[in-house]
Amino acid sequence: MSTSDKKVLPPEAIRSTLVRRAGVAPDATAVAEATLGTLHQLAAQLSPVIGARGVDALLTYSLHQTSHAFSWLEGDHEDTATLLASIKAHLEAQEAAAALEASCALLVTCTDLLGVLIGESLTRRLLAPVWAITPPTSVREITP
Repeated sequence: MSTSDKKVLPPEAIRSTLVRRAGVAPDATAVAEATLGTLHQLAAQLSPVIGARGVDALLTYSLHQTSHAFSWLEGDHEDTATLLASIKAHLEAQEAAAALEASCALLVTCTDLLGVLIGESLTRRLLAPVWAITPPTSVREITP
């Protein structure tokens, strides 16, 4: 089964999360920062389950797969720190729309690949905090 056969999370949910994290009228830098923040959260959720090396492998392979559609993301990376720095630099060098498309593709690929490896249900449960957004205080319902 390829990762494109079935989506663990709807791509729209991932896009919506990224857009909210990037802010109103984001530029490529805001998209890059939102993407890196999301990847850090993803790594924090997954490390206890698949280990740091598992997270490295997942991110590296997801980036490799995504670079087929976004060749400017391609590159060699020695470790997670250089991988993330490279992703950020490549995203910041693009127009905001292209950066958002590539970021969404990377996160969808990563999520779908994880679903293939550990199962969709476990993937959804592990990554639920990554995709959950707490609304600003002015929007939240405050109970006395």
